[in-house]
Amino acid sequence: MEPHWDDMKIFLAVAREESLSGAGRVLKLDPATVGRRIARLEAAMEAPLFVKSPQGYALSAAGERMLAFGEQAEQAMRAATEALTGPSESLSGQIRIGAPDGCANYLLPQICARIVENNPDLDIQIVALPRVVNLSRREADMAITVSPPTAGQLLVHKITDYHLHLVASRRYLRNHSGIGTVADLRGRRMVGYIPDMIFDAELDYLNELGTNRIPLASNSVPVQLKLAAQGAGLCVAHDFALPSHRTLRKVLTDEISLTRSFYLVRHQGDQRSERLNRFAEALGTGLREEVTRLEALT
Repeated sequence: MEPHWDDMKIFLAVAREESLSGAGRVLKLDPATVGRRIARLEAAMEAPLFVKSPQGYALSAAGERMLAFGEQAEQAMRAATEALTGPSESLSGQIRIGAPDGCANYLLPQICARIVENNPDLDIQIVALPRVVNLSRREADMAITVSPPTAGQLLVHKITDYHLHLVASRRYLRNHSGIGTVADLRGRRMVGYIPDMIFDAELDYLNELGTNRIPLASNSVPVQLKLAAQGAGLCVAHDFALPSHRTLRKVLTDEISLTRSFYLVRHQGDQRSERLNRFAEALGTGLREEVTRLEALT
């Protein structure tokens, strides 16, 4: 018995959610039905596709091999659907973007609002996570990252550079004068990331400044900037975020200036999708323009 495409969709959902209940929520099926369909697929393939445990469903060696073919089939079905429906002037359907929360909070809302205004049948979902989005589990259709991934079958395109500076509130600077050189930062209260929750080395800004203690820390960029805005201490901030925090001022701009980059990461097979290609182009253009616009205001 050959596997059905419907069974393959269920297999992909269980592989990504690592549970029958999670796959059931995605597919709007009860877990028992999902379990029966997986059992049927395993019988058809004459191999166990998952290793079951109290922690959930993990792919077996056979399941790992099946995953690559399943994703290729999924991409082919999407491409076939687009080919049959034909090109449309406007985008439609749902597209999910994963992004670090600084980008998701300060850039993507206005970019995505403009894209949706021009494409009223399009649904955009922004997943703001303080970690790398897992595209292999289809947590998102595409992701914005601060480092180019080196593993997996992915399309990676650099979108734009952006800049960061050390900042403090006007109140803090009034009450803590005498910051004229990097050496004057010694002993100053710093605001930054929780050290063991930094998910990308490119975000370890304070380590570059030789800071070994962070009294006020968060895994969220907006929380860090709001702490700094309250006069709690000094913080490394994205220039594009500063127009949203008018009380913050750059400090030691000649000595401390960081440059980072945004990359757009997609599934390699999705390059055959005209719909996703068009959205990726609009997203990249919007991101470049918005970074330039906001940085010019600081």
